[in-house]
Amino acid sequence: LGWKFYDADDYHSTENKKKMAEGIPLNDEDRIPWLCELHHILRREDSSRQDAVLACSALKKIYRCILACGASAIQSNQPQQPRENAALQILFVHLDGSIDIIADRLEKRRGHFMPPELLKSQFDTLEPPSPPENFITVSLEKSLSEIVLEIESAIFQG
Repeated sequence: LGWKFYDADDYHSTENKKKMAEGIPLNDEDRIPWLCELHHILRREDSSRQDAVLACSALKKIYRCILACGASAIQSNQPQQPRENAALQILFVHLDGSIDIIADRLEKRRGHFMPPELLKSQFDTLEPPSPPENFITVSLEKSLSEIVLEIESAIFQG
């Protein structure tokens, strides 16, 4: 796409990384400052009229609201769109797969601070996107090239 790419894992605090490395799942208190920082990155790119891709496990609806609207989403639990701080236009891509498929991929990953043992806690936390959120769901059973084509098609078809 030629867009800037951000991996949300690069922005976790040292404390969050340590907690996950010890097999302790993150809670909302751990995640909210991280999500607010990611929102600021996306807001900065939007202000520069730069498209960006953010790889992020935005597991709950409120997390996705924070990514789109910032800290103001926390109080309302809904995206707000005041004129001076309109919600960012984000297409959320829900990569949908069984716990077995994802566990297999995590087992092959090396040098990452999150152990595969935390996967179940992420599935327990997951609130799959639903209308009126702007999202597509893509099956992880597809090949990488099929996944990429489906995402590109959704982006360019609006």
